[in-house]
Amino acid sequence: MDTLDDLAAEQDRLESLLEPLTAEQWSAPSAAPGWSVADVVLHLAQTEEAVATSVANAARPDLWERGDRALDDSVADAVSAQRAPGKEVFDRWKVARRQALAALRDADPDQRVPWAATPLKPRVLATTRLAEHWAHGLDITDPLGLPFPDTARLRHIAWLGHRTLPYAFEIAGLPSYDVYCELTGPDGATYQYGSPDADSVIRGSAGEFCRVGARRLAPEQTSLVTEGPHAPDALRVLRNYAA
Repeated sequence: MDTLDDLAAEQDRLESLLEPLTAEQWSAPSAAPGWSVADVVLHLAQTEEAVATSVANAARPDLWERGDRALDDSVADAVSAQRAPGKEVFDRWKVARRQALAALRDADPDQRVPWAATPLKPRVLATTRLAEHWAHGLDITDPLGLPFPDTARLRHIAWLGHRTLPYAFEIAGLPSYDVYCELTGPDGATYQYGSPDADSVIRGSAGEFCRVGARRLAPEQTSLVTEGPHAPDALRVLRNYAA
């Protein structure tokens, strides 16, 4: 399936899980420190609104300029300033996510749009949105005990993690190295990223790889296997998101 179709499917799944939540569940703590379930969905709504704004202002690379302010601080402040009851937040996210998806579908596929760390092409931005909805889906469903099985959509998130390894190495103050990833999807499919000739290799579960990239698991908590001189560092700095 197309990245945008898979983004829509991931959001559809989350919407179906959020629809029946009670007021108590909306106010329950999520796995995101300091945030309730409603706060997590508010963050998703705010960032989906930002997607539509970015696409509409593709010619403004300075759109999300923060100066020296850390992204995490800006995100936390935005959530704190707009907290609302769960059902209200849910309605806001449903509108925002459909508007963002429509904007991404209509966008020039070759025109980069401003985003947190660097301008991105619309399909890459869609992949980051899929990764974020999946990761925050874990933050919501794990504490509430809701089913959230891995799907083949993880291949997009794993691709994103591998693609951004040079950036991850850079912000960790390390040289960028070639790393080959051979991962197994939940359906048994094999996902391969990078050159098989690379002297550093990561093998194992795509679900675990993506959770490490989302900082929901530490490398040592997984069964992922690293081979070669730089694979352990790659797994340590792996990230599916911008900062």
